[in-house]
Amino acid sequence: MRIVIQRAKGASVKIDGKINAEFHGLGFVVLLGIESTDTQEDVDWLVRKVAALRVFDDEKGVMNRSILDIQGEHEGADGNIIVVSQFTLFASYKKGNRPSWLRAASHEISVPLYEAFIQRLSEAIGRPVGHGEFGAEMQISLTNDGPVTIIMDTHNKE
Repeated sequence: MRIVIQRAKGASVKIDGKINAEFHGLGFVVLLGIESTDTQEDVDWLVRKVAALRVFDDEKGVMNRSILDIQGEHEGADGNIIVVSQFTLFASYKKGNRPSWLRAASHEISVPLYEAFIQRLSEAIGRPVGHGEFGAEMQISLTNDGPVTIIMDTHNKE
């Protein structure tokens, strides 16, 4: 699994012109790519990392607070996190100029892991996690804060 986490000051995801999820104030937009070899173990590892990631400023202006630490300070309709499926995170671009997504998992693998990630992350932070719709055409809006953008890959844990 590969994720791109963007620290944001508000975000939304629209499907068919309607807001599917949004938050106001500080939070994360998480783009989630799933590879065919990914498992529930990858979900669990990423959930632990995202929930504990300390990229929000403390009272001294140092990135030392997690999403758990800032809860309640910045409420949103769907908590402080929006998760969007993003198979293009596994684009292969080495041959030619048209990307290939052969490493991205099929729907049979991706959908259950995507749904498990959302559920487990919601449980970990104790609040609903907003999300897009797997396979849908979506428009994501966010105000990137910092900017702070972190990439994590379960096949590169060190």
